[in-house]
Amino acid sequence: MYPSSCSSLGFLLLFSLIPFALSKTNSQDVAALNVMYTSLNSPSKLDGWKASGGDPCGDSWDGITCSGSKVTEVRLSGMGLTGTLGYQLSNLKSVTYFDVSKNKLQNQIPYQLPPNAAYIDLSKNAFTGNVPYSISLMADLEHLDVGNNKLNGQLTDMFQKLPKLKVMDLSNNQLSGDLPQSLSSLKSLAQLFLQNNKFTGKITMLGDLPLDELNLANNKFTGWIPAKLEDINNLDTDGNNWSKGPAPPGQKKAANAGKGGGGARISTGVLIALIVLGVVVIAALLIIVFFSRRKSSSPSSFLDDEEKSHHQNNRKSNNNFTPLTSQELSGHNPPPPVLPPHLRQGALRESFESSNSVDVKTPQKAPSQGYNKQPPSDLAQSLNDNEFASRLNSKKGGGARAAVPYALSDLQSATASFAAGRLLGEGSLGRVYRAKYADNKVLAVKKIDSSYFHDSNKDGGGEFSEIVASISKVHHPNIVELVGFCSEQGHNMLVYEYYRNGSLHDFLHNSGDFSNPLTWNTRVRIALGTARAVEYLHEACSPTVIHKNIKSSNILLDLDLNPHLCDYGLGTFHTRTSQNLGVGYNAPECTTPSAYSMKSDIYSFGVVMLELLTGRMPFDHTKPKSEQALVRWATPQLHDIDALAQMVDPALRGLYPPKSLSRFADIIALCVQAEPEFRPAMSEVVQSLVTLVQRSSMNMKDDLAASRRTEDLDY
Repeated sequence: MYPSSCSSLGFLLLFSLIPFALSKTNSQDVAALNVMYTSLNSPSKLDGWKASGGDPCGDSWDGITCSGSKVTEVRLSGMGLTGTLGYQLSNLKSVTYFDVSKNKLQNQIPYQLPPNAAYIDLSKNAFTGNVPYSISLMADLEHLDVGNNKLNGQLTDMFQKLPKLKVMDLSNNQLSGDLPQSLSSLKSLAQLFLQNNKFTGKITMLGDLPLDELNLANNKFTGWIPAKLEDINNLDTDGNNWSKGPAPPGQKKAANAGKGGGGARISTGVLIALIVLGVVVIAALLIIVFFSRRKSSSPSSFLDDEEKSHHQNNRKSNNNFTPLTSQELSGHNPPPPVLPPHLRQGALRESFESSNSVDVKTPQKAPSQGYNKQPPSDLAQSLNDNEFASRLNSKKGGGARAAVPYALSDLQSATASFAAGRLLGEGSLGRVYRAKYADNKVLAVKKIDSSYFHDSNKDGGGEFSEIVASISKVHHPNIVELVGFCSEQGHNMLVYEYYRNGSLHDFLHNSGDFSNPLTWNTRVRIALGTARAVEYLHEACSPTVIHKNIKSSNILLDLDLNPHLCDYGLGTFHTRTSQNLGVGYNAPECTTPSAYSMKSDIYSFGVVMLELLTGRMPFDHTKPKSEQALVRWATPQLHDIDALAQMVDPALRGLYPPKSLSRFADIIALCVQAEPEFRPAMSEVVQSLVTLVQRSSMNMKDDLAASRRTEDLDY
């Protein structure tokens, strides 16, 4: 009996293994489709599909086409599908055709789509959010259709590397803002559909595209239509705010273009009258600007405003936050000025710039459109005579946007001669000042200490122009935008957006009783947005940008608490200081600043995630000695569920999902490993955070008032 039983058992085991031996489909493809099926609410109408395992190629799953063991096409159009697309589409590396149009899919388009797809159709669903930046890396993409959804916001400047794109449909959404300049790089684009959105600005970047069909109807475009577009067979420009006067060379009046063309010619007399009227208006404006500038040039007028209201009224305002101090290491600068008592606590606020930003500045919007639209008159002289500006213009790449030069006298006036009351922060490279203009525009000005420049001429002009040109090429929704620069009389300054909400460091460590704590969902959203910013620097920029100074005080928050990474592109300076760049943030291998690598950035980002998890500072000398170094104290406890619950920031008051917390801790543990080769790439960190969000069904805009107790959350 025993041998017979043993033989039977072996026979059964052999049969149980046959499905795996005969499975034709690549395991990564299977896993991605399993997750997709679950995210689509496991629809029974998809014959053959499973939530776990299966053989899509061998069993002929609905809508799936294979070549050998690889899934190559996903065709699920018009099947009444609901839910989302899941978070593993990037694993479908052999998919070239992906069509889920005409369904009822919701939430944001997944951050990563099949990376080698040539055809993507997501149209006629209910997707929200924006077009994902990862599309910029899809070099084989030929057809992109996201029309007839609920997309909103401004397009990221992300079209530089899509040489094969022939058809793009963004129509019938709620997209807004100016078109990104990188659209001019789409040299194969034949059909472009932008109708029924809220786009603004000019369309000059479309002038040299080989378009056969262009629909711009029902937006808010202005200016003139490039003359080169008039030969397009199918052109619709109705429903915009085109200019009516004489068109500049190379452009034509909208009245002569589009299906609804038609307008009358302007007579010579009317034209002369318009020119005379324009001259009178311009003269009046110049007089107003002259007197208003004289009136506002006194430093005391700025100081009165700032001293009386900015620092004292923040705590009395309706805002749920109080931007206070973020700890910065002093550099080789002279000692900071002595501040009035009521300013001392907030003196070292951000390490960098900040910005008042409900409408967050996006990559496609030129700095001159967001701030200082009409700089003082002496700026014109600066533009002509400033040798630095000429050097910068000669260095910028074809796809880079020129930074706006600011005159030194202009910045001195706006900062009250760099008064103590305007000091925002002091970092290892210099001080940051708040610049306020008469029209209430606010900017942040970073003065870089001249001792960091190698130029023999002592002013750093040539080297500084290289840095400005490099930083000007960096455009991402989670990265602070460079607005302009100044290089005069030995001063080298960078001008950035200003965020009144301050830094993540402020919220976590300096808010006290005057602000609501960051909710768990908001903390995850901040981590994900920051990770995407670093991923862009590491993997999308060419050449690669190593940040070298990632810390919570360099993560600025807009009014919606979205993160914006700052202090990027200054790694050259960080290698020249013997300082520890950030106590508690440096990876073990970084015994000198020159030892920094991308994996060192990963470590520093992991420390920021630890701050979000625990509410503690990276190094806190007020704690017991065994708890002062955050990484050393926290790392052994990250995989202990009971210990993890004790580590969580008390400010959360238990309002967090345990499973999400545990997954967050797992990502931290990977990032802060002592050996750099074992730390993941930032793209993997992004994907892990996206997975966390997807699995948690997290509403990323929940706030504390809307939070529920742990036992009520659906995780």
